[in-house]
Amino acid sequence: MDKLLDKKAVPEVLLLVDGEKVILGKPVIKDEKLKIEVLEEEKGEKLEVQKYKAKSRYRKKIGFRPIFSKIKVKL
Repeated sequence: MDKLLDKKAVPEVLLLVDGEKVILGKPVIKDEKLKIEVLEEEKGEKLEVQKYKAKSRYRKKIGFRPIFSKIKVKL
């Protein structure tokens, strides 16, 4: 998952599976809250982006490393 900007944001629950019991929200399940715990944040592999325009001698090469978050989701 990409880096979380707001670590206190709680997404809405759309589907809940508890063993054999399945609850489907229409569109969301009310009275259910998720707790998100960020385990660690690390950099991913380097990505390279190249821009090119024909007939104008324009070439640009940019590289960056995205930051990913490992999370744990609890009810």
